[in-house]
This record gives sequence, C-alpha cells and structure tokens, in this order.
Amino acid sequence: MNRNVIIVIVLVVLVLLTAVQAIQLGSLKASISTGKVSVGSAPASSGNNLPSNLNDLPSMVGGC
Repeated sequence: MNRNVIIVIVLVVLVLLTAVQAIQLGSLKASISTGKVSVGSAPASSGNNLPSNLNDLPSMVGGC
C-alpha cells in the first residue's frame, strides 16, 4: 500500500475516535448536570484501619 493511504486511514480512525469520545463526554456532562449521575467523594479512612503488616513500616523513607 501507498504510505500516504496508510497515513490517511490512521488519521480518519483517530478523528472518528475523537468524535466518539466527544459525544460520550457531552452525554456524561449532561447526565451529571441533570442529576442522573451523582458525584461523590472517596470515603474518609483513618490510619487505624491498616493491616498489621503496614503498621510496622517506618513513617519516612530515606533518600539520597
């Protein structure tokens, strides 16, 4: 195949993927603004719930 044909095919595929992602992003943004999707935060964790093997680690790691 001609090198220019391959480049054009790759560019068309990239443009199509970009268009699909833009549509998905717009849909997600609309869902969030209408309240269909709730945006939450990660649960707060305290340092006391660590497994026992992590409690023995030093608090600081030495460097150069």
